[in-house]
Amino acid sequence: MSFSKIDHYENHHREMHHDSALNVTEGVEEAPVVNPYFKKVHKKTLTTDDYVEGILRADIPILAQAITLVESHKPEHYAQAQEIIERCLPHAGRSIRLGITGVPGAGKSTFIEAIGGMVASNGHKLAVLAIDPSSERSGGSILGDKTRMESISSNPNIFIRPSPSAGSLGGVARKTRETIVLCEAAGFDIIFIETVGVGQSETAVHSMVDMFMMLQISGAGDELQGIKRGIMEMADLVAITKADGENVLKADLAKRHFANALMLFPMPESQWRPQVYTCSAVTKAGLREIWADVEAYMKFIKENGYFQANRHRQSKYWMYETINEALRENFFRNPEVEAALPEYEQKVLDDRISSFVAAKELLNRYFDHLVK
Repeated sequence: MSFSKIDHYENHHREMHHDSALNVTEGVEEAPVVNPYFKKVHKKTLTTDDYVEGILRADIPILAQAITLVESHKPEHYAQAQEIIERCLPHAGRSIRLGITGVPGAGKSTFIEAIGGMVASNGHKLAVLAIDPSSERSGGSILGDKTRMESISSNPNIFIRPSPSAGSLGGVARKTRETIVLCEAAGFDIIFIETVGVGQSETAVHSMVDMFMMLQISGAGDELQGIKRGIMEMADLVAITKADGENVLKADLAKRHFANALMLFPMPESQWRPQVYTCSAVTKAGLREIWADVEAYMKFIKENGYFQANRHRQSKYWMYETINEALRENFFRNPEVEAALPEYEQKVLDDRISSFVAAKELLNRYFDHLVK
């Protein structure tokens, strides 16, 4: 019904019922959907100097933007991100890098929240890099660590950065090592890297930290069942979590099991024999003992030279990893490869050629295209 017809109907209704007690109330004018006072704020594009200066003065919003730039997959962001990292490198390398892993349900975030608050209260500046698993189906990520670590997320001396794993090996964020450099340049002297859980990601995290801590739970049957020897051998400290209430005795039993298992392993290259502790994020029991062990470990490996040797080995490892990654991305972005890939996939699926032959022919196409 048009507005003219509505007006005509209402006028006719008033004439018919002028002596009636019923009245037609006029409607209220509808408010505009868009706030008339709203002004769109255009975000200032920061220069490389702006980023570096902001990071060095510990400007958290600029640090967060720089990390986003480093994590970006856009080619135009890559050059600027690498320049920022290069200029921050002389101000980095002065932190304790601690990797924290554990089976799902071990309470990694709760443990970090408890020990992180204690560390910050001792005068340290803590950066928590929490790797959040991306969905293989949608590519989405929850990024909920700031919500889970509510008691420390508002602490000015603690910076929590959840990053999506983006499908990389074992859930380790592709740019975590570069993020460490930026956080160290911003003055954070303790770096926690929380992995998504026991798996292949531990190898990558182990190659970027000074100390590797494994969290375990008790009372879940055979505590050693399903724990890979390789992961156990990487651990520099084992903590049995949730050791409170009725679970204290079970935690002590698990502690003995793990301590006995670790004694069977050969002496680590660091010459440090890993210790096993029980702790509770609720009662705070055992947290000070664990942190004392972290400090003792760091002092020990700096005195025997392992600290510097390990950092050098890690730098070389990530140089080769960066080369491998760059070559892989360049290969799949090559127009010749992109055009031929669906055809070769179908040939492999139809058993017309083997996977190895398909890979060799695609590589030949790639190299031929480079030569042209």
